Amino acid sequence: MTHTALLEIHDLSVRFRTDKKNSVEAVKGISFSVPRNSTVALVGESGSGKSVSSLAVMGLLPPDSALLGEHSRIVFDGRSLLELTIEERRKLCGKEISMIFQEPMTSLNPVFTVGYQIGEVLQLHMGMDAKQARERAIELLEEVGLPEPKVRVDAYPSQLSGGQQQRVMIAMAIACEPKLLIADEPTTALDVTIQKQIIDLIGALQKKHQMSVLFITHDLALVGEIADHVVVMRNGDVKEAGTVRQIFDAPADPYTKALLLCRPTLDSRPMRLPVIDDFLSGKGLAAAATTQRSRGLDGSEDIVLDVRNLGKSFFSREGFFGKKEFKAVKDVSFKLARGKTLGVVGESGSGKTTVGLTLLRLHQATTGQALFEGKDILAMSNQEFMAYKRRIQIIFQNPYASLNPRFTVGQILLEPMRIHSIGANDAERAEMAYQLLQKVGLPTSAYHRYPHEFSGGQRQRIAIARCLTMKPEVLVCDESVSALDVSVQAQVLNLLQDLQEEFGLSYIFISHDLAVVKYIADQVMVMHNGAVVEMANSDELYRNPQHAYTKTLLSAIPRGLQD
Repeated sequence: MTHTALLEIHDLSVRFRTDKKNSVEAVKGISFSVPRNSTVALVGESGSGKSVSSLAVMGLLPPDSALLGEHSRIVFDGRSLLELTIEERRKLCGKEISMIFQEPMTSLNPVFTVGYQIGEVLQLHMGMDAKQARERAIELLEEVGLPEPKVRVDAYPSQLSGGQQQRVMIAMAIACEPKLLIADEPTTALDVTIQKQIIDLIGALQKKHQMSVLFITHDLALVGEIADHVVVMRNGDVKEAGTVRQIFDAPADPYTKALLLCRPTLDSRPMRLPVIDDFLSGKGLAAAATTQRSRGLDGSEDIVLDVRNLGKSFFSREGFFGKKEFKAVKDVSFKLARGKTLGVVGESGSGKTTVGLTLLRLHQATTGQALFEGKDILAMSNQEFMAYKRRIQIIFQNPYASLNPRFTVGQILLEPMRIHSIGANDAERAEMAYQLLQKVGLPTSAYHRYPHEFSGGQRQRIAIARCLTMKPEVLVCDESVSALDVSVQAQVLNLLQDLQEEFGLSYIFISHDLAVVKYIADQVMVMHNGAVVEMANSDELYRNPQHAYTKTLLSAIPRGLQD
């Protein structure tokens, strides 16, 4: 480790107290450096310790529960951060070291305008008065590409989209022209086009301001687009470190190889995606090199769901008596083949989730029909629809929010079976629940545990098992793998494919991740501003996109390190 580096981390250990006697080690004596004027990517899955390491640099670990190892040292620009007083650390962080957090909506104060929040940083660290700070805030908003900065400076966070909020966070982070910018998963929740804009913006700002950037992510495809150096972490340890070219061309650690190959690519569709355990057990390359899976429709398939001219409008009050109409879905038509997958792609606000919720009658359709075996499920009474409700199910994006925390997994699985009179009695239903847990790759002991005792990927498996209790024919997967780590995502995609083959399920797979959609979909429907702009078999659409919007989406897909 050289002393020319801007940031040097030596033997960093972090433990968290779980109670008075016990603690858990989150970071286990790691060392790495961030050179001046370069970008280092810190890569790993949830629980690897990457965010904890960055919070240790910023001095944001909870003082009551976090314990740093006695040999831990963090040196920034020649100064030992752990030896500074709280006041000295506070002056340094925000001015010379700043941080962009993963979720901008929880990082921005909802009761202050974005201009006030950027100005507060400038007044605190740069000694500007309110007028100077406002003018500089407008300049910063312009620099990060926010449209109409003179108007948006007076906007509240809730009036901005997710991508715009993230731009405000970046403007705040670079306000004092820091030497080091820490970006903690800054694009995870964003659409592929907005993600590319933010990545390009951070890269351009890094060059313009000669900053160093510590970029934290779980997606190695992004790393190839922005980083000079890569540090790979797992379970609190550094597994591998090197230049981005070394890591991509000749990864030494099996875990790094797994991260590179678990994610679906645009040029390959293996029968099953390799997962972390394949590589750690030495079967990785064999798993990655399986025969290719063919996808697509030939027109002879049996149609299970025929959607015609679907429309959904939302209305808001305007004045005393007026109503303002917002058309979220406009004249959408498609046919879903039995045992096949329709991928629905588009940016946030394109109407793709509204289509799924309207088909399940969680929103009431404004216009159109949805013919399930020739009967319009949108025109049925609630009593009539009850018989169809169990045949069309949905897996939501967030398994944390869709599972009742007060119910055990057994209660979660039994409840829908009781409602729909599936099984003769609870003993029979419990037996079915045990079989379903095994089917989705969970131990039978999970039956008696609560949702909070499981990881995100395991909770998503529980949500899938709950859907399967009703033996559905159509499953709407609403961004159901987008919040998962790449290896867990691979496990869930493999599971969905296995279930489709076994039960002949039809999927409406809603996602903004185009690489995942290419992998799992037979046919792809592209939505923009509530309307369908293009529909084709997945291979054809990715090979020969017709619409300009589709071409924009495809060009924004992160492709890792390019030659």
